[in-house]
Amino acid sequence: MREAEFERIETALRAIALEAGALIMHVYDRAISTARTKDDSSPVTEADEAADALIARRLAEAFPDILVVTEEQAASHDRRASRFFIVDPLDGTKEFIRRRGDFTVNIALVEDGTPLRGVVYAPAKGRLFYTRADGASVEESGPFGDRPGARHPIRVARPDNNALRVVASKSHRDAATDAYIARYRAAEAKSAGSSLKFCLIAAGEADLYPRLGRTMEWDTAAGHAIVLGAGGKVVRLDDRTPLAYGKEGYENPFFLAFAPGVVLA
Repeated sequence: MREAEFERIETALRAIALEAGALIMHVYDRAISTARTKDDSSPVTEADEAADALIARRLAEAFPDILVVTEEQAASHDRRASRFFIVDPLDGTKEFIRRRGDFTVNIALVEDGTPLRGVVYAPAKGRLFYTRADGASVEESGPFGDRPGARHPIRVARPDNNALRVVASKSHRDAATDAYIARYRAAEAKSAGSSLKFCLIAAGEADLYPRLGRTMEWDTAAGHAIVLGAGGKVVRLDDRTPLAYGKEGYENPFFLAFAPGVVLA
C-alpha cells in the first residue's frame, strides 16, 4: 500500500514540477517580467504566484488528505501536521529576475520532520532531479515528456578533505560564509543559485554546501530529500543534528549539506 502511494507521489511530483516549470518559462521568455517586494523584503514575480497557485491546486486534487504548505500562501497555514507537502514554486527569484537561469521548482513530502521525497526542476538549465518511489535519487535526461526518459541514479562523491569542492549561494554569499569556507582545504569554490546547490552535492559534483544565512523550509526540503536519497546528509550548523521540518514559522537555522566523509570544521 505504501509503495503504491510513493509511486503515485513520484509520478505526480514529476508531472506537477514540469507543468509549473513550463508556466515559469513562459513568463521568463518575455522581454519584461514585473516584480514587487513582499513584507519580508524578498522579491516576488507573477511567475512565483502563478506557479504557486498551480502546484497547490494540483497537489490538493491528487492528494486531498495531505496538507500543502507553499511559500506564497504561507501566511494562511495555521495548523501543524506530521505529514505535508512543502513547496517553493520558484526558488531563486533573484536569479529569475536577473535572467541567470539558476532557479528551480521545489516540491517535497515531509513526514515526522524529515523530507522523504522531493523534486527539483531547473527549467532554464534543463535539469530534473527527483527521488524515486524507493527513495533513491535520480537525474532524468531531457527532453521531458509525459513519460519519463532516461533516469540516471545519482550518488554523493567520496570527498578528498585536502581538496574539497565547496558550493555556496550566488545571491546570498557573505563574509561569514567565506570565513567558514576558509576553515577547509578547498580545491574549488563555486557559486550556484537556488536548490541546485543541494543537487550538486547529490550528483557528486560538489562535496560541501554551507548555508550561514536565512532560509525557509520551502527553500530546502526538496533539495534535502534529494541529498538524502543520494546518500548525503543535511545537518544544523550549531549542533550537527539533522535539519528538521515543521518548525514554527518554517524558518531554518544555519545548516550544512555534505557528502559523508567530509570532516566538518
